[in-house]
Amino acid sequence: MTSTEDSEILNTLLHYQHGYLISKIMFTAAELGVFDLLSESEEPLTSVAIAECLETSHVGMQRLLEACVALKLLRIECRDNKGFYRNTALANLYLAKSSPKSQYSYMKFDSEIYYPSFQYLADAIREGKNQISSIHDSSTKDFFQAAYRTEEKTQLYFNAMKNIWILYSREIISMFDLSRFHHICDLGGGSGIFAEEHILSYPNSSVTIFDLPDVVEKAKNNFVALEDSRISFQGGDFFKDPVPKADLYILSKILHLWGDEKCMQLLTKLYEACKPGGGILVVEPVLGEERVKSLGAHFASIKLLLHTDGKTRTSPEHKALLTAAGFKEIQAKIGSVYGALLGRK
Repeated sequence: MTSTEDSEILNTLLHYQHGYLISKIMFTAAELGVFDLLSESEEPLTSVAIAECLETSHVGMQRLLEACVALKLLRIECRDNKGFYRNTALANLYLAKSSPKSQYSYMKFDSEIYYPSFQYLADAIREGKNQISSIHDSSTKDFFQAAYRTEEKTQLYFNAMKNIWILYSREIISMFDLSRFHHICDLGGGSGIFAEEHILSYPNSSVTIFDLPDVVEKAKNNFVALEDSRISFQGGDFFKDPVPKADLYILSKILHLWGDEKCMQLLTKLYEACKPGGGILVVEPVLGEERVKSLGAHFASIKLLLHTDGKTRTSPEHKALLTAAGFKEIQAKIGSVYGALLGRK
């Protein structure tokens, strides 16, 4: 092994070993308002000015800013023996809370919900089951009970989902020609972002968002396009209650929450409810068939192990479930982060 190869291996080790620090540094700077301040400022600012504006210590802020420069989240310009900081394009686009593409809420959700739970990862791997009662308390039975526990947590979850779909919903909707489907039922689509994107792409369609009654009531208070008659809400449990009749059912990030048996129960129910000639659109983080790539899907898989009884799947595994439920003509496509499958009845 050459010294260059050894150095590259050590750098990879350093990056992986301290990965938790990278995410926490990035989120802390966002939470304190560093990226928003620099986004709104007409000129670069010194660490002293940033600390004063954000009411933090100078020593702490200076160390945070220097770390953000090392992570390429900020740039520094030296003038008159002083450092002046400004955002990189990444920070302006995705880290400033004020950006239309901000991922702040998703990072906050990760930091507050997922990050603390990873202390139980070894237990989850030893036992092969979720650690939801240990992560929260013995009375908490599932992930959504924890996510919806308070108004604040519910709002955070909605905002986190909005962050994701703002980035990826248009890409997913454009993967297939869905113009033949006029009435859509988005199951578990409480945030409404996916529904909004669909009617923007297909103005002659309508969407019913079907979610738990409590979620629906909260979603109505947060949904900016509620006055649009093409989007409606219906409360219910899609495992227990009848689902609305529709031309197309959308399951976005739903099937990975459960094992095969429960997924089959839901897919069979949707096939029976689906109008003849209708279909189903499944959106999921998809594992590559060789399973060793698709890093994002593996991250999702580990989160699922900690918090649910579900799992990520390959496209053939998704196709097998859809086929067993009765759907045919199944097409599968992989996007930049998520995969999508379209099946017909």
